[in-house]
Amino acid sequence: MVPSTLKAGDEIRIIAPSRSMAVIKGEQREIAEDRLKQLGFNVTYGKNIYDHDEFFSNSIEARVEDLHDAFADRNVKGILTVIGGYNANQLLRSIDYELIRRNPKVFCGYSDITVLNLAILQKTGLVSYSGPHFSTFGVKAGFEYTQDYFLKAVTEAKEYTIEASETWSDDAWFLDQDNRTFHKNEGYRILQEGAAEGTIIGGNLCTMNLLHGTEYMPSLKDTILFIEDDEESHPLTFDRDLQSVLHLPDAGGIKAVVIGRFQKESGMTDYALEQIIASKKELNGIPVIANANFGHVHPFAAVPIGGRARIAAKGSKAEIKILNNN
Repeated sequence: MVPSTLKAGDEIRIIAPSRSMAVIKGEQREIAEDRLKQLGFNVTYGKNIYDHDEFFSNSIEARVEDLHDAFADRNVKGILTVIGGYNANQLLRSIDYELIRRNPKVFCGYSDITVLNLAILQKTGLVSYSGPHFSTFGVKAGFEYTQDYFLKAVTEAKEYTIEASETWSDDAWFLDQDNRTFHKNEGYRILQEGAAEGTIIGGNLCTMNLLHGTEYMPSLKDTILFIEDDEESHPLTFDRDLQSVLHLPDAGGIKAVVIGRFQKESGMTDYALEQIIASKKELNGIPVIANANFGHVHPFAAVPIGGRARIAAKGSKAEIKILNNN
């Protein structure tokens, strides 16, 4: 089930199912709202998004209330999460999935929001998007690529190829918007050659692993695994988290793997990643592409979780195509 595409004049609701809007600087909020309005959207906010506890999150009841209100409101056509965090999985047993199934609409976020992307897919069949938060729209410089692919994903009902960005940045932009360093992007790294087509499953790897063994984890049958992790991960944790996925009963259904660019603080090196992938016999014979514009390193593309993708990797050339999911 694919939500209707967004168009100018549509209402986008901002909700905080993980951390609160209180952690976002005022200037960043203003830039984000202005940018969305310039794209033609009407921006509204969940009533509980500024409330927070000692963990800069909010009660399960308040966060679920805003989620339900956003899906139930017929005027709302799209939903953006404020930011990620650590505790979105607290909501899973309290969500009315039938309400979501009856009111399909664009839902977008990444990082900790991975659990919601995957649980919603598993429980309702609704495709959602691993893509920018509301707070991401507050980036001053180097946002064009992210915006372009967000619009491709949620406003156009056609295929698109995720090309490698010209540059990338891993700066703490939210601390200093005016002191940024952009690096030349050398393109995708092909770790294993091959071609495949399948359903997109994944997101933030360590967050996805919170769903293992639960009723909220989608099947890996006939899938393209899109995975990434943040600066809190490092080669050893990435290795074991990936191995955990490969131990799932239906992991034999993975047809290809796309790995997002690692943040510098993770300590991941080209050699380490090569060794990790080479050690996974479960991945023998399938394409594996790394350094994709997906995840925590800017800029990044929006990817439909539950949508379809076609992957091709041979020699020095790699293609990641998101198929028409309507």
